Amino acid sequence: MQREGDGRVNGYQMEVDHRPERGWSGGIYDEARRGWLYPVELNPSAKAAYKWGEWNTYRIECIGNTIRTWVNDVPVSYLVDNASLKGLIGLQVHSVYNEEGLGKKTYWKNIRIQTENLKPRPVADITVVNLIPNTLTDMEKQQGFSLLWDGATTNGWRGAHKQTFPDKGWEIKDGVLSVLPSNGAESTNGGDIITNEKYGAFELTFDFKFTEGANSGVKYFVDEKYLSTGSAIGLEYQILDDVRHPDAKEGVVGNRTLGSLYDLIPSLKIQDIPRVWNEGRIRVYPDGRIEHWLNGRKIVEYQRGTPIFYALVARSKYKDWEGFGMAAKGHILLQDHGNAVSFRSIKIRELK
Repeated sequence: MQREGDGRVNGYQMEVDHRPERGWSGGIYDEARRGWLYPVELNPSAKAAYKWGEWNTYRIECIGNTIRTWVNDVPVSYLVDNASLKGLIGLQVHSVYNEEGLGKKTYWKNIRIQTENLKPRPVADITVVNLIPNTLTDMEKQQGFSLLWDGATTNGWRGAHKQTFPDKGWEIKDGVLSVLPSNGAESTNGGDIITNEKYGAFELTFDFKFTEGANSGVKYFVDEKYLSTGSAIGLEYQILDDVRHPDAKEGVVGNRTLGSLYDLIPSLKIQDIPRVWNEGRIRVYPDGRIEHWLNGRKIVEYQRGTPIFYALVARSKYKDWEGFGMAAKGHILLQDHGNAVSFRSIKIRELK
């Protein structure tokens, strides 16, 4: 942690969660900076590690740019980040929001530290949050992740309904892949880009940031047999400035807002400190279940091929596209909607 002028510190915080129904003890919060970096939703089996009314053993391992946490020897968080590589260690005095919290106490004992001859503790399979752009940790490689975009070239990507990558409208600079701003319309400048390969069951992670009032999306199960006049057709993880873009008020019950399954299912809204870069995650399971995640929290969950799914499609803008969203495999797409939006750290693994 780093001290600010008013005595407050900012930096990484291993959570002691006072809400047993949430169970985020051991998660990592970035105090006074980016908010939650590792909510325990990413590792739900660890939610029960904290024992209420008992002494709990916390362990924080910081080696290089890797931070890992344990509660009562249960691994909880695995974060890779380089925002702070050295700082103070602190015990927090938290705000009290109501009279119920007055007089309650937190106790610590047996506080010990080791700074030499450090060796990482063995840990089984656990979700990794890697905030170092366009890199893969050994754990991610073991889990089967690979870079879907290499951070430097157009390899593996081409324009939708094209044989090559667009010669305008997109920019690669300093490890960032960006849609250049044009007229705010769908695919009228460089156009959408898609992966050369098709994917069925997979987990896709990507970092994104958008400018004020921007609109874009990440689509999957994209099928080029649909000859649309605008953006190529597929299921869409919506990227949108909900406050400033009018599309947030269109559709039904917010199903065109950030993280939603566009025009079908609205996303769960989360309150957190706004980030410059946000992490999106799409999980497509072999049984057809699909999840959208935003900054470590699940915000959409549905299943393809169910009566509910078909009913949602029937009332949407996709109702006239026969078989919409039901291809066994499809391309992954980054949308050109005429606004400046950037991507990095695009990774994928296939699920079995």
